[in-house]
Amino acid sequence: MTFGDAPGHALLDDAERMSRDELRELQLERLRWTLRHAYDNVPHYRRAFDAAGVHPEDCRELADLARFPTTSKADLRDNYPYGMFAVPADQVRRIHASSGTTGRPTVVGYTQRDLDTWAAVMARSIRAAGARPGDRLHNAYGYGLFTGGLGAHYGAERLGCTVIPVSGGMTPRQVQLITDFQPRVIMVTPSYMLTVIDEFEKQGLDPRKSSLEIGIFGAEPWTEQMRLEMEERAGIHAVDIYGLSEVMGPGVAQECVETKDGLHIWEDHFYPEIVDPATGEPVADGEQGELVFTSLTKQAMPVIRYRTRDLTRLLPGTARPGMRRMEKITGRSDDMIILRGVNLFPTQIEEIILRTPGLAPHFQLVLTTRGRMDHLIVQVEARPDCPVERHGPAAAEVAATVKDTIGTSVEVIVVEPETLARSAGKIQRLIDHRGR
Repeated sequence: MTFGDAPGHALLDDAERMSRDELRELQLERLRWTLRHAYDNVPHYRRAFDAAGVHPEDCRELADLARFPTTSKADLRDNYPYGMFAVPADQVRRIHASSGTTGRPTVVGYTQRDLDTWAAVMARSIRAAGARPGDRLHNAYGYGLFTGGLGAHYGAERLGCTVIPVSGGMTPRQVQLITDFQPRVIMVTPSYMLTVIDEFEKQGLDPRKSSLEIGIFGAEPWTEQMRLEMEERAGIHAVDIYGLSEVMGPGVAQECVETKDGLHIWEDHFYPEIVDPATGEPVADGEQGELVFTSLTKQAMPVIRYRTRDLTRLLPGTARPGMRRMEKITGRSDDMIILRGVNLFPTQIEEIILRTPGLAPHFQLVLTTRGRMDHLIVQVEARPDCPVERHGPAAAEVAATVKDTIGTSVEVIVVEPETLARSAGKIQRLIDHRGR
């Protein structure tokens, strides 16, 4: 697919036009402010900097940031709810939080300037994805404490789009509203977009004939195979957006529709590093590792060297030459499964499923124990047109490919269509029954 209306230089904002040297000068100025702001106003950072023997004035060049301690999700939870805030309570205009399913939620706050910045980077992201002022945008991200819905909403309005704030769930209604309201753009998690496409077909509608031309998908890792699946079945451009609430929300980085070659990081607001996941030591651009972010302009809750657990590498900019790209996130250090000594990521299974005829991109991994050994069951749905006699061979094909390419044995069970639980948000790919 090609994109006939690629954004011209005149549409880019000042930061997107900066040279690499101009950007680095701005980053250093903003980084030095952030370090001082965090040290002066957040007791956690004052203690952490003092324990590491560093002071904000020690940052004289960007490379000096590596001397400062990292921040983890545990640090945010230990300071629940407001211990990481750097401004008085009366300056906080909004609070978001994670779900807290694995412990205390992580809480983030925003001043009015933070909200303006967030809307601006989201507008930049949506424009880079191909949307334009006047477009209707179907927002199926969840609203509420989750940052996706409101982040997309205010960014789209800032760009000048007409927002249809549908939120998640009620899949038949999603299809009805897309059919009736004729949006050009949809924003949603990729796994739920596949569910929406399934619903179009279930209703006897051709998703390729809908008004949708652009899908902006984020909040969970997804593969190139899933991009191909969505583009072919829905006739859209599928582009990736990246963010996390601890750093801002969606809009930290965005894939440009004209290249679709990784996500340009909006480095005028978010400074990226890649570190070795085991040691925490920085690695060079181009090397794989864990993504770490430092905010450069946040007032309410600055974050210093936040370890995202997302695995990627940094590459030179293309569509935005001054801004570095990050490779598409396809795994996290904390969702890696070690199965009988072999490292395995759910996205590796997804790639194999999407290449196997007759299988749908809806699957779930179930970890159990058999005897003294871990055992992984891959449950995957057949496509509606897949005959029952094809289920067994398809399962065997997936199992053989996993063994050949990843190097471990798994059990594969092909189930009927619409058997596995659907989600309107982030899909639960892994269920761990070990030790129960």
